[in-house]
Amino acid sequence: MKESIIKSIQGLAALILALVLVWVPLSAQAANPSARQLINDGVSDLSTMDFSGQNLAELEISKMNLTQTNLSNTDLRSVVISDSTMTDANLQGADFSYSIAYKVNFKGADLSDAVLEEAILLGSRLDDVNITGADFSNAVLDRVQVQSLCTKASGVNSKTGVETRESLGCR
Repeated sequence: MKESIIKSIQGLAALILALVLVWVPLSAQAANPSARQLINDGVSDLSTMDFSGQNLAELEISKMNLTQTNLSNTDLRSVVISDSTMTDANLQGADFSYSIAYKVNFKGADLSDAVLEEAILLGSRLDDVNITGADFSNAVLDRVQVQSLCTKASGVNSKTGVETRESLGCR
């Protein structure tokens, strides 16, 4: 009799342990999902979320709200983003090299110390952005945007050592 009670208690303890091990990782993942997973799941509003430091390289993003989203120090290389809103987003120190941003509203975004080498930013709004230390080397922008950015361009990118004014071709 004692033996069967002990085996029942051991079985119950094993079941509880298994449930805890399964439940804890799932709840932690649900509390802080990756941007890559949310985008792949088709979530269109990621405003005010924190995805700083994540690897989001080569994602395709369309018609997404990224208002006030924290993407600082994020790997955004070769990302294709279109018809999206990134107003007041934090892209400080992000690597946006070789990416395409078509019709993206960056108004008020922080692009300080970001690397945008060979990025294509045609049709995008870059009003009131902070570009201190950003590197736009060989980036493709609308001529009007370049002229506007040159009025406030300053600083040197900490990763590439390139001056912002030089990378934009400011005179």
